[in-house]
Amino acid sequence: MQYFTEQAPTHQEALEKIRRKYGDRAKILTHRTVRIGGFIGLFAKEGVEMTGYITHENAAAQKNRLQEEKKKILDSVKGDKTLDKVLQEIQSLKEHLERKPSVEEEGKGEHPTFKVVSETLSANEFSYSFIQSILERMRRELSYETLNDSQEVLSRVLEWIGEYINLRHEQETAEPKILILVGPTGVGKTTTIAKLAAIHSLGSKGERAKDVRIVTIDNYRIGAKQQIKTYAEILELPFGSVETFQDLNKQMALFEDAELVLIDTIGKSPKDYMSLAKMREILDGCNGKAEVHLTVSATTKVSDLKELMQQFEPFDYTSIVLTKVDETMRIGNLISVLYEKGKTISYLTDGQRVPEDIQKATRLRLLKTLEGFPVDVPRLERYFGETKAREKKELENQSRRACRHWSRSSSTESVTIWPR
Repeated sequence: MQYFTEQAPTHQEALEKIRRKYGDRAKILTHRTVRIGGFIGLFAKEGVEMTGYITHENAAAQKNRLQEEKKKILDSVKGDKTLDKVLQEIQSLKEHLERKPSVEEEGKGEHPTFKVVSETLSANEFSYSFIQSILERMRRELSYETLNDSQEVLSRVLEWIGEYINLRHEQETAEPKILILVGPTGVGKTTTIAKLAAIHSLGSKGERAKDVRIVTIDNYRIGAKQQIKTYAEILELPFGSVETFQDLNKQMALFEDAELVLIDTIGKSPKDYMSLAKMREILDGCNGKAEVHLTVSATTKVSDLKELMQQFEPFDYTSIVLTKVDETMRIGNLISVLYEKGKTISYLTDGQRVPEDIQKATRLRLLKTLEGFPVDVPRLERYFGETKAREKKELENQSRRACRHWSRSSSTESVTIWPR
């Protein structure tokens, strides 16, 4: 094999020089920068030096040889579809993992009633996770014969939805009750306070007539204080207005003989953290004896509702007052979120009239709002009547078990030796 070494001022000139001398058979092995020219080491310039070898096979012959090698490789796997099948399966798996199945596709391959239920729940804007829990319960509890009757299945699903709605259960206490409404601007807190004051003081809507007081800390919004004060005057109820922790603490002392104190608050954006913190500080004037309810509109989007509930968590609200129920026909999103958050619903409002357009939250009232379900009122009343009886019996059993445990503990208290 013949080797060569050539120098030139530039890389391109070195390549051209090699091609002129040796043609296409020349193969470059190395190249480096060197000093060329000059006299006795002086005036030398930077250049390029290339080394290589000359093959005995011309370019055409080499190309033909490569083609022959390629042909041999292809011939060796001719008729073998294994590689293609593997590639197809990998691609199919990748598409399956990357594509989240729609609710409609989730029940594909199952009984057609699964699709009917999925579409009905989706039309009412229930969340994806809520829909999946319903479909999973269908698989566990419904027979194939039952699935053949789609209307019966929808009736069952409606009952299950009702089970997932948590209602607030009032407990009578000897101490004065303080109820605070918090929430964003524009959801109807002040009007709701007036409605609650009316039904509790007049003894309507199934409530017992009580000695009621009204307090507001909303002294900033134009006309807000005057509006709630006017309601109090019409109902002939004592009214108080406060601005600080100390003011509220004194007002609670003045109203300590009341059976119910209703407190209206300032409507704030859930993103206004400073104002929310200041309002929370004022409400501490109740000395931790208040029951806080978050007021939200039934028209609130799921994403906004989740953020709103999260930002008002520092107020330790125990329940939700759902307003403007008459302004929407799709409350699946609200039922889904409240179930996921474990919050109860206390009251529903569906208009501006005081005190007509308010009622205690009931499963039947909320279920009537849903579309596409066969609402059999007598059946639902029987179902939830039995459910309520079961819940009451379970609470009584828990109470009896707790009493027995306390009794046993008390009977042995005199001989119990506690470790030091």
